[in-house]
Amino acid sequence: MVQVIISLLASTIRLSTPLVFASLGGLYSERSGVINIALEGIMLVSAFTAATVNFMTGCPWYGLFSGMIAGTLVALIHGVATIHYKANQVVSGTAINILAMGLVPVICKPIFGVTGSTPSIAVANRFSDWSIPLINKIPIVGEIIGKHTPLVFLAVLLVIITHFVIFKTVFGLRLRATGEYPEASDTAGINVIKMRYAGVLISGLLAGMGGAFLSIAHGSAYARNMTAGRGFIALTALIFGGWKPIPTALACLLFGFADALQIRLQGVHFAIVGEIPGQFIQILPYVVTMVVLAGFIGKTISPKSLGIPFEKER
Repeated sequence: MVQVIISLLASTIRLSTPLVFASLGGLYSERSGVINIALEGIMLVSAFTAATVNFMTGCPWYGLFSGMIAGTLVALIHGVATIHYKANQVVSGTAINILAMGLVPVICKPIFGVTGSTPSIAVANRFSDWSIPLINKIPIVGEIIGKHTPLVFLAVLLVIITHFVIFKTVFGLRLRATGEYPEASDTAGINVIKMRYAGVLISGLLAGMGGAFLSIAHGSAYARNMTAGRGFIALTALIFGGWKPIPTALACLLFGFADALQIRLQGVHFAIVGEIPGQFIQILPYVVTMVVLAGFIGKTISPKSLGIPFEKER
């Protein structure tokens, strides 16, 4: 029983990692005042790009960097549409998600001859687990957090860095100001347009890391729609965490636990009801997402100018 719990907690950390990357990306964007519904599409494009480059070069780091670049470019499209042309931010993000779902199979077909997936990446060419000295030797704790791929440890580091950047630096202060009072920020000499572009581009870069993690660290290839709504779950974690890095990361752990639990419960025979069909077990993370949204979406305070285009006074 103890080993089952240890395995479940280790899986929770691993499965929450792409959510942490994406939600931190969303935090930068939404703290600047731009809603980024496009996280799902960004992760999908990045997952495909990372898997393709990793397969062709044999280097997972090249795959990761290419996924980050792809995510940043997709985010740039969202930024131009919403910041420069002042398009509705939710509509723009939704359009990018739909575009990503259709574009990736179209690109995949001429490269690999199929539309559904990329070839499997050899184990030697994927990210291998890193062990933390000393910690990996601690009973139970070492089994849970002592050995993961480097991207898992990077996600933890980025939570700390993001907290420092948002609340302890001039850049973070300006970013928060543009999301709260853009007119006042403009009067104070802050370039609101540049700050919003910076927030959106950083969101694409981080969400791109989340997408790359799915295909070349957690998995061994890209599969059609492999993000499975994780971009939207990351947004829910962001709302649940009140647009703050550490609470948001903890919310990601909650959703990661729900995902790990549904994997563990598949095929389990329960005393009274017997074996529950897998389809019902698989919806557990999404049920948790809906419950969290229903219970907390009206109780958190978002940036005051979130979703409102900035019109510079002439």
